[in-house]
Parts: sequence; C-alpha cells; structure tokens
Amino acid sequence: MNSQNEMASYFGAGQEQLSTEQSFTTEDVLWAVGIWSVILTLSPVIVFYMLMVA
Repeated sequence: MNSQNEMASYFGAGQEQLSTEQSFTTEDVLWAVGIWSVILTLSPVIVFYMLMVA
C-alpha cells in the first residue's frame, strides 16, 4: 500500500458517519436551548450593570 492510500484510510475513516447523519439530536437542541436561555436571562443584568457603572 502506498502512502496516499494510507492517508486516505486515516482521513476517510470517520467521513461515512458524518455524511449519513445530518440531523440535530435531542442533546444538540437541549444544549442550544440551555445556552440561549442563559444568554437571554443574563443580558438584562449585564446591561443594567453597565448602565450603573458607566
């Protein structure tokens, strides 16, 4: 086997799973909702703090 085939075997090993699975999982959705809830909850607090300090 030449070096090009060896490189292809290393880099092509995980591409089959990535190409077949394109949808978001429940864990991805919950993570995104959690991050946005923290951002939207803390943004008024941060704005109020900046107004009081500035």
